[in-house]
Order: sequence, then C-alpha cells, then structure tokens
Amino acid sequence: MPIYEYVCMECESHFEELMRVDDVDPGCPDCGSGRTNRQFSVFAAHGTAGQPSFGEPSAGGGCCGGGCGCG
Repeated sequence: MPIYEYVCMECESHFEELMRVDDVDPGCPDCGSGRTNRQFSVFAAHGTAGQPSFGEPSAGGGCCGGGCGCG
C-alpha cells in the first residue's frame, strides 16, 4: 500500500496516510474535518532515480553528458 500526502481544506494541516488506491480520503487528524485533498507527491514524481549532474566534471560535461556537443 502506498503512502499518500493530504492537506486539510479547513485547517490547512498536512499529513500522510498509508492507503489503498480505492480507499476514501481520510479525515484530518488535527481538526477532524472530512474536507481533505490528496496532494501530488514529490517522491512519487522523482522516484528513486538519481538526480542529473549538470556541469560536473565526472558526468562528462554539458547538460546531457556532452553527447550533443555542448560540453
């Protein structure tokens, strides 16, 4: 089961919950409101892949490793 990030639309509290994809969004643990929205997770967007190394000498130079002639 994935961990989802939520924000409460009443008190603006941010929290995480371990949920199934088809589960109903949980209520806010701080104020008890049922008005919560699932947020886009930065971790889900980036996953576990390494970050690009722009301009580092060990990366071969350039924005894409020098393969396009920029490095």
